[in-house]
Amino acid sequence: MGLDGEHRALVRAALLALCLLTGAAQAQCRLALALGMDVSGSVDAVEYRLQLDGLANALMNPQVQAQLLLTPDAPVWVAAFEWAGRDNQRLLVDWVALDSAGAIGRVAATLRATQRRGGINSTGIGGAMMFAERLFEQRPGCWRYTLDISGDGTNNDGPAPEEIRKRLVGRDINGLVIALDLTVGRDERQMDLMELSAYYRKRIIQGPDAFIEIALGFADFERAMTKKLLRETQNLMVGGLR
Repeated sequence: MGLDGEHRALVRAALLALCLLTGAAQAQCRLALALGMDVSGSVDAVEYRLQLDGLANALMNPQVQAQLLLTPDAPVWVAAFEWAGRDNQRLLVDWVALDSAGAIGRVAATLRATQRRGGINSTGIGGAMMFAERLFEQRPGCWRYTLDISGDGTNNDGPAPEEIRKRLVGRDINGLVIALDLTVGRDERQMDLMELSAYYRKRIIQGPDAFIEIALGFADFERAMTKKLLRETQNLMVGGLR
């Protein structure tokens, strides 16, 4: 082989090594998904349980599992936390790779076994977003980062969510709006849903594909969470390559 041939071979080998190294780095995490659930004073013990068990059941949904396990070499990493006032957040599930059915099952079991601590009356959505910001810093190297904020009210404690949103550059933020349940009047429920949805759209969510999902009461949380997880975990390979 001549000098030019040897040079080309070395270049090809170097490029192959670079591709392999890059692929290995990317394969560690295709999505970092942080799930924040509202446990402020407006949420009673039954509603608390509906949220955590609803998330656990959504993760165990066969369709959700199929999408989570689509590329086990590039798994979704998940962390879950609860939030109330500006300084009241608790990590329930630290970052874990959902790279097997067993891993998903262990996260679901942790959520089902979690018991509520003393409630805080205030609602600090900005504080919850700051907590997620710190969580994302602990999980570098992912293709995408998504924060989910579930809640049934507007911010009334601590920094405004639209101000903290500016710090989450490159992070998608989606919302799960928990509206009043079917026990209240239709007009009251419709007004609450419109106001809270508009608040989340204007002040909380961000990203080119950002969206909100609606739960009609806490009893509807599992259905809404399942639908949201299916939407968030689809087409991740395309997003990662882009």
